Amino acid sequence: MRKKKVAILGSTGSIGTQTLQVVEANPDLFEITLLTANNNLDLLIEQAHKFKPQRVVIGNSDKFAALSEALNYTDIEVLSGTKALSDCMSVDDSEIVLSSLVGFSGLLPTIKAIEAKKNIALANKETLVVAGCLINKLIHEYSVSLLPVDSEHSAIFQCLLGEKTEDVEKIYITASGGPFRGKQKEQLLNITKHEALKHPNWNMGAKITIDSASMMNKGLEVIEAKWLFNLKNEQIDVIVHPQSIIHSIVQFIDGSMKAQMGLPDMKVPIQFALSYPDRILSSFPRLNFADYHQLTFEKPDLKTFRNLALAYDALHQGGIMPCILNAANEVAVDAFLKDKIKFLSMPDVIEKTMSKMKNIQNPNYTDFVECDIEARQITLAQIE
Repeated sequence: MRKKKVAILGSTGSIGTQTLQVVEANPDLFEITLLTANNNLDLLIEQAHKFKPQRVVIGNSDKFAALSEALNYTDIEVLSGTKALSDCMSVDDSEIVLSSLVGFSGLLPTIKAIEAKKNIALANKETLVVAGCLINKLIHEYSVSLLPVDSEHSAIFQCLLGEKTEDVEKIYITASGGPFRGKQKEQLLNITKHEALKHPNWNMGAKITIDSASMMNKGLEVIEAKWLFNLKNEQIDVIVHPQSIIHSIVQFIDGSMKAQMGLPDMKVPIQFALSYPDRILSSFPRLNFADYHQLTFEKPDLKTFRNLALAYDALHQGGIMPCILNAANEVAVDAFLKDKIKFLSMPDVIEKTMSKMKNIQNPNYTDFVECDIEARQITLAQIE
């Protein structure tokens, strides 16, 4: 495998730091050209000194001076602000961009990277949730690859290698069930953010961990899968698998099924996305079946975890409704993390925002931006 140049959008987050671990373990195969962070100045400085990219971008412009001073005696170009993050895609000479930005903020940089004819390793599921139709159009127009980094979508991608799309009958996206699996509504009335942030299997950032606890993360993955794999709504199902060993399953028209398995370690799908179409040797821990006497499965509880049901509703409504769902959810999660609303209030405010906004069936980029702003305002009005 020849050496690849890699840009990381969101290098100080959970996915970004694990991506750098993969790069560090394979210095002959990967080279970092760009690192970006929003606020974590100290870690970005540390990463810049270690990996020596051509450029670094700090989203918070108030920290630009400190970053510039810290990297003053290097050849690294220092930039700041959200516009710089998007603009540098056209001058960065990476061939693959790993997008691990959080939420709607990942959309425009991903679009700019595609327009710069860079392959995308996508960990920012909201990009496809919000604007899957637009992203797929651009991917086709600029002839670049879109490689999934989510463990579930990487699993489906791997199961589909060598298969025909028309031979797929159904896919099953697995879910751990999060920290509250099996609990009823009355048991969730006074859940704290500290309890919600204790995921049983995965180590993730705060936003995605709360989404996992509420099952919204799985709902977003359902919408993402539609665009990644060109599936009909009814071909996508969710099944709860508490052990998180089977990452997803593809069922074919002859009744056979493929499942991709492994220990819950995000470095595995990250490495596969970066090295694709090759597989490279890793020192990651291996699955020992003797350690798992049972792999169990159950249906998700859509009545208790209503966010998953709301995501299915947005998927079926189509158009700009998934964008509305995502914006409302981002505001609701932020409010929960700031102790402004309760855990079970999140689906209430999301549903109300969805009911208040008009759907647009064929939105353009401007529609997505305006819809995101309006949905956030409507959601905030319910909270403040």
